[in-house]
Amino acid sequence: MSKKIRILAFAGSARNDSWNKKLVRIAAEGARAAGAEVTDLDLADYPMPIYDGDLEVTEGQPDNAKRLKTLMINSHGFLIASPEYNSGYSPLLKNTIDWVSRPVPEEPNLLAFAGKVTALMSASPGALGGLRGLAQLRQVLSNIQVLVLPGQVTVPLAQNLFKKNGYLGDEKKQKETIELGTTLAHVLRKLDS
Repeated sequence: MSKKIRILAFAGSARNDSWNKKLVRIAAEGARAAGAEVTDLDLADYPMPIYDGDLEVTEGQPDNAKRLKTLMINSHGFLIASPEYNSGYSPLLKNTIDWVSRPVPEEPNLLAFAGKVTALMSASPGALGGLRGLAQLRQVLSNIQVLVLPGQVTVPLAQNLFKKNGYLGDEKKQKETIELGTTLAHVLRKLDS
């Protein structure tokens, strides 16, 4: 590997005890074990107004959107866990993508997203584990030129599966989640060579 692979790991949830925050931390362990430098983000630390074109014209991009954009530009890939709300991915994640994807004069279009590689996961109380929301998220990310890995992890009935230490009580799901992070690191390393 010619350079250190940098990955941002974050969940589309602001909730303190979010299952998706726990899930993405498990995947981050796999990426770190594979040699990647992983930065854990909490989107709750980057509050932004709901995207509004008029607000963007009058006030510009929010400072937190600029900070996130810089972090994303300086990363090679993302580990993203999204809760599923009414069969879709989270509004927090949607708003983040909308603000960060906004063009800035004299900057290449979609600079924070184009060419990045992403692994997706979801933990949900539903029987499908967030599968429907991930399908929508996959489509949006592909449209903004992100390469989304075909493999993903869904954790159904998540309220019953997380232990107090943040790990999954289901050993198979725990292993799959770690391997998802490992796979992202390996793919990024291969693309870098």
